[in-house]
Amino acid sequence: MKFKKLGLRASILKAVDEKGYIEASPVQEKAIPLILRRKDVLASAQTGTGKTAGFTLPILHILSQNNNSNHKKIRALILTPTRELAAQIHQNVLEYSRYINIRSAVIFGGVNQKPQVSKIRNGVDILIATPGRLLDLENQRLLSLGYIEILVLDEADRMLDMGFQRDINKIMNLLPIQRQNLLFSATFSNDIKKLAKSILNNPVSISTSPENTTVESIIQYVYNVDKNRKSDLIIQLIKEGNWNQVLVFTRTKHGANKLCKKMIKVNISAAAIHGNKSQGARTNALSGFKDGSIKILVATDIAARGLDIPLLPHVVNFELPNIPEDYVHRIGRTGRAGAKGKAISLVCNDEKEYLINIEKLIKLKIPSKIKAGFEPDPHANPEPLKQKNRNFGRNRQSKKNKFSFKKSK
Repeated sequence: MKFKKLGLRASILKAVDEKGYIEASPVQEKAIPLILRRKDVLASAQTGTGKTAGFTLPILHILSQNNNSNHKKIRALILTPTRELAAQIHQNVLEYSRYINIRSAVIFGGVNQKPQVSKIRNGVDILIATPGRLLDLENQRLLSLGYIEILVLDEADRMLDMGFQRDINKIMNLLPIQRQNLLFSATFSNDIKKLAKSILNNPVSISTSPENTTVESIIQYVYNVDKNRKSDLIIQLIKEGNWNQVLVFTRTKHGANKLCKKMIKVNISAAAIHGNKSQGARTNALSGFKDGSIKILVATDIAARGLDIPLLPHVVNFELPNIPEDYVHRIGRTGRAGAKGKAISLVCNDEKEYLINIEKLIKLKIPSKIKAGFEPDPHANPEPLKQKNRNFGRNRQSKKNKFSFKKSK
């Protein structure tokens, strides 16, 4: 369906057209009319499906239809799990609101709060925020959430995985009871269903693809490799294939730094991005990766969602994630917008169980290869794997502390 048939005002459609978008994606086609009708929405959508426009465009339409330019109250709140995703959403809001009188701001930790506070004091219609910085500024009485008309929880499953349940709980209790709620998640886990039941009012559920499926345009394969030869293998693959833009995932921050240093040592431009990096370093690394001055971006799962890198050709799992769903989110950074992409995983004997769980989740046997000279040791016994507790962080609360969010009416 063409965007012009979705009921959006002409000034918004003009901005969309200038971005080169004509046909709405399935999630946009389903979500936009429902949001315009002021329905609460529970949406399951994988990365790369256009979901950000699916909620930002109708929010801009609604707020611009009833806009008092003199007010300074925050009317829409978009919560995201990571700084990168928050910044990307804000950029989209700025682009789509080019021809309407809507003000927006983004706030997240790791940077000086003064410019953010200044922007809010000048008046903001739409605020995009990560939970920690939002609560910090609210506790300082530097912003008010008492006039929110529309709430969006984006990547809600990731927020819970990252331990934000308690923060979300606090934020919900600061919002007006009467509001429109939109919850977007890559999966409908039991925790997400519980969260949705607590805050959504008679929601309409939409799904654009079967849960936990991978993008069809992604070519996936595995290299079985000796644990101690992974670094050498990925360097070999990059050089032989002349790969110029590769997003590489490691399980730990230390591992990301270590691999990055090895690549730089052999004259491959690389940068690491993870939670211990300053916001400035993360922004510079991502910018360099996008403009081509940095070929390899080595990241932990903090970057698995929210990175908007058009036409990214390669994603490499240097280490498999110990949560199968994270594999889906990682490889979802490639094969976007109809483009082809490759997802390569380097798997040692210790990770065979992770691979089995991933293949069960995606209902696909991933083809495997062995690179001559990098064969796994046939005599090596796999070490017992420590399965990550999905509830680590968010279950630090007592088991008695259930969801207690305000429910809109």
